[in-house]
Amino acid sequence: MIAARLVDNVWATRKAESLNGLKFMLAEEISGVSEGRRFIVVDIIGAGIGDKVIVSTGASACRMLGDNNIPVDAIVVGIIDHDCNFD
Repeated sequence: MIAARLVDNVWATRKAESLNGLKFMLAEEISGVSEGRRFIVVDIIGAGIGDKVIVSTGASACRMLGDNNIPVDAIVVGIIDHDCNFD
């Protein structure tokens, strides 16, 4: 899992049909060797810009959507309420 901060919304007017209805956001990793790296996540829990979040990646992200055939590689699975070591 990855600790990240949500920095913006991402809109895609044309996308694979299986992605319709999903909320995309731009996330920035806030710890670890890839700190500062930005990537797109799917938000299924209603997080917002500026929130620190926990992101699950890979096959686990697809499982959170209940379908291994959805082309999603990163998904927000939690909002960090309190942290000790992130910025």
